[in-house]
Amino acid sequence: MDRLQGKVAVITGAGSGMGRATALRFAQEGAAVFVADIDEGSGPAAVEVISAGGGRAEFMQTDVASSEDVRRLLAAAVERFGGLDILFNNAGIVGESARLADQSEENWQRVLGVNLTGVYLGMRHAIPAMLERGGGSIISTASVAGMVGWAGAAAYSASKAAVINLTRTAAIEYARWNIRVNCICPGVIHTPLLEGIYGGSIAGAEERLLRMQPMPRLGTPDDIAAMALYLASDESAFVTGAAMVVDGGYTAR
Repeated sequence: MDRLQGKVAVITGAGSGMGRATALRFAQEGAAVFVADIDEGSGPAAVEVISAGGGRAEFMQTDVASSEDVRRLLAAAVERFGGLDILFNNAGIVGESARLADQSEENWQRVLGVNLTGVYLGMRHAIPAMLERGGGSIISTASVAGMVGWAGAAAYSASKAAVINLTRTAAIEYARWNIRVNCICPGVIHTPLLEGIYGGSIAGAEERLLRMQPMPRLGTPDDIAAMALYLASDESAFVTGAAMVVDGGYTAR
């Protein structure tokens, strides 16, 4: 406990899944958490859970593809809690499932807008606040789909590969100012997003999903929250520019 005592964190896509689990974990560890999500219902619900447990949290509806939304979010966190120490760029979408030539241009623009531009905007607007704070930790959600090819997910895979290299570039540029920049590459994680891909339930696909990796279980949002906590805490003080793989061995094959 108290691994993030006194720190201020902003988490996007925090209304459900990995973002929600991380918001709860960060609050339990002492951080003041600004919950951001495009969903007006799930975000406040996460804040209620944190507050009921004695934690500090606020919610702001945010479209991470909008520069003004992201700017307002981070400015509000600084104003409400006095600074910014941690940014977790977690919001993301999968988009259409189709071969590249069959995916719409609108899908390409929207997936990259959320998954890549959203990360860029988070970094761009967070870095000045972290410079004033004397440092900070930026974490972004990439994916194993950014490390290997995933048929049917051209836009998604491209966006996640770009997040990995954007992470490395930002880490090099801001290391001297004690701003650490890392990303997490989840494998198959059992979240509402995954269920949505399979029409609301993975019951018919779970066996096939398990065959994709050596470990005989699906990942959970808490698995990602544990990695995010490590990267947010001072325990990872010498870790920057890393793509931390949390995939049950999927990419080890």
